[in-house]
Amino acid sequence: MELRTEAVVATVEMSELKSREDDPSDSKEYESLPPHASLTTHMTAGAVAGILEHTVMYPIDSVKTRMQSLQPDPKAQYRGVYEALQRIVRTEGIMRPLRGLNITVLGAGPAHALYFACYERVKRTLSDVIQNGGNSHIANGVAGSLATVLHDAVMNPAEVIKQRMQMFNSPYRGLWDCVVTVTQREGVAAFYRSYSTQLTMNIPFQAVHFITYELTQERLNPQRRYRPTSHIVSGAAAGAVSAAVTTPLDVCKTLLNTQENGAVRLSGMANAIRTVHRLGGPAAFFKGVQARVIYQMPSTAIAWSVYEFFKYFLTQHQHQHDLAHRDHVHQHQHDLAHRDHAHQLQEPKPDAGSSPT
Repeated sequence: MELRTEAVVATVEMSELKSREDDPSDSKEYESLPPHASLTTHMTAGAVAGILEHTVMYPIDSVKTRMQSLQPDPKAQYRGVYEALQRIVRTEGIMRPLRGLNITVLGAGPAHALYFACYERVKRTLSDVIQNGGNSHIANGVAGSLATVLHDAVMNPAEVIKQRMQMFNSPYRGLWDCVVTVTQREGVAAFYRSYSTQLTMNIPFQAVHFITYELTQERLNPQRRYRPTSHIVSGAAAGAVSAAVTTPLDVCKTLLNTQENGAVRLSGMANAIRTVHRLGGPAAFFKGVQARVIYQMPSTAIAWSVYEFFKYFLTQHQHQHDLAHRDHVHQHQHDLAHRDHAHQLQEPKPDAGSSPT
């Protein structure tokens, strides 16, 4: 009887061991990014990534806005990014490059939460249709474009306020003063005057951005595991390429947001293009390209690395919770097996010499 009991217990333990070996999520090498993470996970990771992306490189963004000025004040003409940053700090104070950061943070959180959640959901849906779940560049481009529409709807008013506060000799005392003054003088529509231009710029920007990121990931991280270096390099490459090719549109967007030319009612992409060309010629469309690339490379690298980390971290937390629950179930089954066999040992057995009646 003792041998029989030990054999049964060993069978139960072997079945538990086999179930663990068959489950790849139990492996110590479990590093793969989850393909079906929850919507909440994507939104949380996206919000954190967006805020860090905009805050860490914000001083460079302030320089970029000024360098795109078509009619700069003689005191605000800069030869390069570093020289501009030095002069702004020296002549206007160490906090001046951070002016407008508060509204950027308020807009970036919800904007990027919607952005990444929409991108992941649409990408997965289209990839299932186009490539049977595999990576599809068409799906990546379409998903990035649709995500941009949601992102810009939230972020555009924040961009208008931010860029007006970044300009040299900005007349606004602070965030609320800017909101009230613009609303009284130009109406609420002023906060969306550049929305069509923003979409015209950001849809190709994000399409190139996501395609470049996913293409680089295919080369550096084909197994799609959580590898921070690959996310940083892929993000930086995506940011540099997309920023460079869309700089002319960004110059037009800056003009529409700041209304720098004095034409308070300047609106529309066509008007912006004509004004930029009239004031600066073809070269004006690439004003600030250096600052834009320098800003976007680390910004997108930060955004993707933080996003992938938080997505991994939040999913791993859920994974550990599921493992603990499964271990509890296994232990309960193990205890039941021991109890059942102990009960069987205690039951009286018929005598060997007795015959059935």
